[in-house]
Order: sequence, then structure tokens, then C-alpha cells
Amino acid sequence: MDSLTVDSLVRPAPTLITGGSGFVGSAIVRAFVTAGYPVRVLIRNTSPHDNLSGLDVECIEGDARNADAVARALTGIRYVVHTAADYRLWARDPGEILRNNSLMTQVMVEAAQRSKVERMVYTSSVATLAPFGDGTAADEARRSTQAAAIGAYKCSKVASEHAVESAVKDGLPAIIVHPTAPIGPRDIKPTPTGRIIIEAGMGRMPAYVDTGLNLVHVDDVAAGHLAALNRGTIGERYILGGQNATLAEMLREIAKVMGKRGPLLRLPRRLLFPLAAAAEMVARRTGREPFITLDGLRMAKYRMFFSSAKAERELGFRARPYAEALRDAIEWFFKAGYMK
Repeated sequence: MDSLTVDSLVRPAPTLITGGSGFVGSAIVRAFVTAGYPVRVLIRNTSPHDNLSGLDVECIEGDARNADAVARALTGIRYVVHTAADYRLWARDPGEILRNNSLMTQVMVEAAQRSKVERMVYTSSVATLAPFGDGTAADEARRSTQAAAIGAYKCSKVASEHAVESAVKDGLPAIIVHPTAPIGPRDIKPTPTGRIIIEAGMGRMPAYVDTGLNLVHVDDVAAGHLAALNRGTIGERYILGGQNATLAEMLREIAKVMGKRGPLLRLPRRLLFPLAAAAEMVARRTGREPFITLDGLRMAKYRMFFSSAKAERELGFRARPYAEALRDAIEWFFKAGYMK
């Protein structure tokens, strides 16, 4: 199917955004509201509304795993951005993450097909892609599998993406986007990357491991979703990333913002596995997600470097330097009381 552009068929119209109260979701809501889209947000009664404060949006209470709630939320809707996800790298019951994400996606896909939405943007993740072992930037062609995915979250995103792709073959007009590691303001939970920023900014990360990731401003990710709706080709997948950086480079940049000296000690991953095992043991008793996990260390074996060349070429996507995103994140964490 040919790409549809904002100047032809895709114009501001009622849009449902799931996960709209979260970090990435609220940035997407802001981008769509600014662009003139009437926005409806499906939000659970237990979710904080702080990120939606002051925004001209319609909030409908409901769970994205509930078919009746999703059907009600889709009434009168032309476009859908499905961002809601259980984003945890650890849980007492890892199967819960897989069940939540798979169910949310399946419910949304089936409801969107029944209501005949005109276009849908599904927020996947680079977790569904396979990084190169030598640190070369991977693109959308580097598909991963459930068997190769490390951890329940990655496994759940692979399964969910397959469900969307299957629905596309049955006529669902969906576009898939793959955000990398978003950082910036309103990281209310915070995300695993946000926790690194907080811990490093407070001087609680004196050492690092040799790994890397692609850092992108959350507002650029949001703009990428809008561009995907406007210009994306049905069935295509687009990486929404910023710049690739080693963890050491990221920590040095955080230290620079804080006026401190970055960590100098590099630790072999193997030395941290006993610490991660102990942290998970404590977490199983307390219920609090550990800062360091076994799956996290297994993932750290790879530099999660990616290329957004396709999105830049086809969507007009652009990302600001990640140093700017780090500054925005740190400023927000201070104002919100996460850092002192």
C-alpha cells in the first residue's frame, strides 16, 4: 500500500491514545494536541493523571486489557496510537509481563479491526530487534525471535509485534514504530534509563560496565509517532532513535551536567552477576524492582546501537542531541523531587 501523507488523506481527527498518562504516552498526547488532533486517552483508575494536567484531552477510565473498555474508548475514533505496555525488566512473576502486553495488544488489534479505524500506530520497541555483536548500528531488518529475546519484556514485545503484523495482513491499517531508549521530562515512574540518570546524577554509580544504548529525547519519539501516522506506509516498521552512546559516555555527560567527575572504574559484567542475584532475591521479598537484574546484565553484553535512517528518510524524523535530552531529564527530576 502506498504511503499516505498529511497533505492528502491524514488530517487531524479524533484519536485514541493508550498509555497516555505514562512517560512516552504523555509526550505523544502533547504532540497530537499541539498538532490540533482531538485526543481521547484510555486510562486506568489507578494510574496517576499528573502528566495530563492542563492538557485539553478527553479521559476515559478503563483497562486496555478489557475488551468492553477498549470498545467504548474507540467509539467515534478514526486513528489509534497504541502505546500502553507493561514496561518492567523484572517482576516476581515474569509471566505477568508477557500476559499483560500480549493481551493488551490482542484486545486493541481486534477492537480496531471491528471499529474499522483508518490508521493505527503501534508502539513496539527496539527490544524486538537484534543488535550486532560488534556494535554496528542495527536497522529494522534485524529481526529477533521470542526464543532469542532476553527477559519477559522483550519476549512480550516480540509476540505483540507479531500479532500486529498478522492483523495487518488481514487488513488492519497499522504502522509499527520502534523507540530506542527515551529520556527527558515527565519520566514519572521512572523508566530503567531514567533510574540510571537519577542514580548517576546523585553520585551513586561509581563504576560502569562496557555496554551501550541509543538515547533519544522523549518529545522526538512523540513527534516520530505523529510523523508515522501522517507519512508512514501501512505495514512498515520505523526505528525512532537518537544517538548511540556507550554507558561510560552517558555517565560522563550526566556528570558534566551535574558539575561532577564521571566514574572511572570499569567492571567486568561477570563480577556483577552475584550482586544481581542477591538484588533479585531481596526484590522478591520487598516487591520493589531491583536496580540491577540478571536479565539486565545479560542484555548489557550487547551495545544496543541502532539506526533511524529509514525514519529520517521516509518520515522526515529528526532527533536532537542526547545531551539536551539528558539536561531536560535531570531538570525535571530535580523539580519533581526525584533528585536532591
